[in-house]
Amino acid sequence: MTSDMPNLLVVDDDLSMREMLEVMLRSEGYNVEFAEDGTKAIRMLKKKKYDLIICDIIMGSVGGIAVLREAKRRRHETVVIMISAFATTETAVEAMKEGAYDYIPKPFQVDEVKQTIRNALERRTIEHEKEILDAELKKTYHFGHIVGNSPAMMKIYNAVKQVADTRTNVLITGESGTGKELIARAIHKNSARRDKPFTAIHCAGIPDTLMESELFGHRKGAFTGAIDHKKGLFEISGGGTVFLDEIAELTPAVQVKLLRVVQEKAFKPVGETKDLEVDIRIISATNKNLEHEVIAGNFREDLFYRLNVIHIDMPPLRERKADLPALAQHFLENFAKEMGKSIHKLSSYALDMLARYDFPGNIRELENMIERSVAMATTNIILPESLALSTYKRARERDRKDIPSDFDIPSSGFDLDAILANVERSYLMKALEMSDGIKQKAAELLGISFRSLRYRLEKLGIEKIEKE
Repeated sequence: MTSDMPNLLVVDDDLSMREMLEVMLRSEGYNVEFAEDGTKAIRMLKKKKYDLIICDIIMGSVGGIAVLREAKRRRHETVVIMISAFATTETAVEAMKEGAYDYIPKPFQVDEVKQTIRNALERRTIEHEKEILDAELKKTYHFGHIVGNSPAMMKIYNAVKQVADTRTNVLITGESGTGKELIARAIHKNSARRDKPFTAIHCAGIPDTLMESELFGHRKGAFTGAIDHKKGLFEISGGGTVFLDEIAELTPAVQVKLLRVVQEKAFKPVGETKDLEVDIRIISATNKNLEHEVIAGNFREDLFYRLNVIHIDMPPLRERKADLPALAQHFLENFAKEMGKSIHKLSSYALDMLARYDFPGNIRELENMIERSVAMATTNIILPESLALSTYKRARERDRKDIPSDFDIPSSGFDLDAILANVERSYLMKALEMSDGIKQKAAELLGISFRSLRYRLEKLGIEKIEKE
C-alpha cells in the first residue's frame, strides 16, 4: 500500500461482500481497512481519518446511518457511499439528507462502484482545493452567489483575484445566461471601490434617443423635454464601478463619447460646455464577438482595445457540466426555502437526465427549470418526472434516431402513456436479450447510463436480471 493513496474504510457485516470489495479496492491501489459492524467502525473513526467510507445501511444494532452521522460529525469532508440490498427509498433519502455522497443498491456492478469512488474522490480533491483558495480569498474577497468548482471556474476565480483591486478595465464575454454580471459584481465587491456604487447599465434596454442622456446626463433646455438638469449614470457612479452589459449595442455616437470617458476620465453632459471629471472603473460585457464587430465596422477599434485590457471569458454550462450538481443544489435550496418546501436534493436519476441536456440558455435556464421543478414537486427529492416537461423532451431528442412520420391517431383517442410504456418495455427487454442480461451492455445499446437503465427497469416493474 502507498501512503499517498486515499484511505478507505469498508463497513459491512457480510464477510463475502468485504472480501469482494477488498480484492476490488486493493487492485485499484487504495489503502483499505474493514469493519464488520457499525460499533467497530465508529471506534475506528475516533482513531483515524478516512478519505472515503463504503458503508452498508442495515447492520445489527448500530446501522450505517449512525456511522454516516459520526463520520460527518468528525470530518465533514469525508466522502460516504452507502450500499444496501434491503434499504427502502425513505432510508436512501435519509442517507442523502445526512450527507452521503451516493447510494448504491446491491447487487451492484463492480465498474459502477469503481467509477463512483473515482468520481467521489475527484470531487473531494477539487472541493478541497477550492476550500484552500476560498480561505485565501476570504481575507479580502467574497464571490457572493458564484457557484462552481470546475477547472474552468477555478481559472475565473483566480482572474477575479488578480484584477479585482486594480484600476484596469475588464471585458467579460460569454453566451447569454452564463453569469457575466455576477463576475462583474464580484470584481467590484472585492475591490477598493466596494463601498462605492456599482451601476449596471444594460445597453440594449435603453432607446438610442435616450442613451446619451442616461449615461452622461443633460442640462436644462438641452433638448425638447429637458425641463431640468439631470445627472447621468456615470456622474452618479463616481468613485465606483460601471458595468456596461451588451456593450456591442452602443451606437457610434455614444461609442465616441465613451472612448473619451475611458481615455480622459471626463465627459460633457448633453447641452453642457464644460467637462465633468469622473473616477470610475468600467467593466463591460457582451455575448457577441467584439473583434468581428470591429471588422464589420460596427464597433470602434480604439474603444475595443481600451475596454479589452483584461479579458474574462465565461464558459457555457455545457462546457462546465462538473458544476451542474452544485448549481442545481444551490438553486434548489434557495427556492425550497423561498417556497417553504422541505426538498433536500435532486435524485441521481434527475441529475443524470440534466447532464445529458446542453442548456442553450445556460445557468439562467437551469435556474428557471429548478424553480419550476421545486414548485411542482410533491416529494422531498426532485425526481425526473418533477423536471420541466419541455426540458425532458429536449433532452430525450438527442437520443431519438428514426421517428415515423406516417402514424395515425384514432378519432377515439388512445392512452399515450400506456403505449410509450409498452414501447419502452419492449426496447428494454430486447436490449437485455441482446446483451445476455448484462445491464451495462444493455445500457450502452440503448445509449443511456447504467443508472438510467436501472431506474427504468424498476419503474416498469421488469423482473430483475441477476447478471450485472
